[in-house]
Amino acid sequence: MADQDGGGFVWFLAGLGLGGLIGVLYAPRAGSEIREELKARAEQGREYVRTRARDAREQASEWVDKSRDAVSQQKDQFRAAYEAGRQAYQESTSETAPANKI
Repeated sequence: MADQDGGGFVWFLAGLGLGGLIGVLYAPRAGSEIREELKARAEQGREYVRTRARDAREQASEWVDKSRDAVSQQKDQFRAAYEAGRQAYQESTSETAPANKI
């Protein structure tokens, strides 16, 4: 069983080498042209990643700003409600306080 697994790996490596050799023999362009194209595509990929990362940072920044604004607005509403409730409590206790004294 162990020999069979080792033999499979050897055949895999042989097939990989043979495929590489056939690929080189039947390549439509010279190696230097292929390398230049690979470099160009790698640069395009790098630029794409940079652009997407910049877009993602901008989007995240927008979300943070919107979230900050929403939290600030909620805090303002909470403060207004708190102050209104406090004022209403003070008014109700000041109106009932003289009635209790009499």
